[in-house]
Amino acid sequence: MTTPQPSDPFAAAQGAPVPQPEQKKGGMLKKIGGFVVLVIVAVAVKVGLPHLTGDAPVHAEVNDCVTVTGPENDPKVDTQDCSSGKADLYKVLKVVDNTFDVNKCDVGEVALAQQLNSDKFVLCLDPVKKA
Repeated sequence: MTTPQPSDPFAAAQGAPVPQPEQKKGGMLKKIGGFVVLVIVAVAVKVGLPHLTGDAPVHAEVNDCVTVTGPENDPKVDTQDCSSGKADLYKVLKVVDNTFDVNKCDVGEVALAQQLNSDKFVLCLDPVKKA
């Protein structure tokens, strides 16, 4: 007569029971939930973070005063009080929507192409004279 061999000879030799694979409950649900949380965080960062840090683009209107800072290929426009006396203060003379064509501004005006979300526009600016 032969003795049946255990599936794990080492476990049988040590007298320990053979471990069974664990059943994962809700594994797929956790993966889907994690993905949904990741998407929500990504959207919140994309939409909300620039507004919280003050880096959101500005769509200035005619007669607003703005300062322009940053590099020429990525200028930052911030609205200001026209009487603030800040250096590099400009008054918006005209806003040309749906274009990046800086030639839409008149000669002598400073032209600045901008994009805010899917809106593209050109600001035609005139330096504010200090009193």
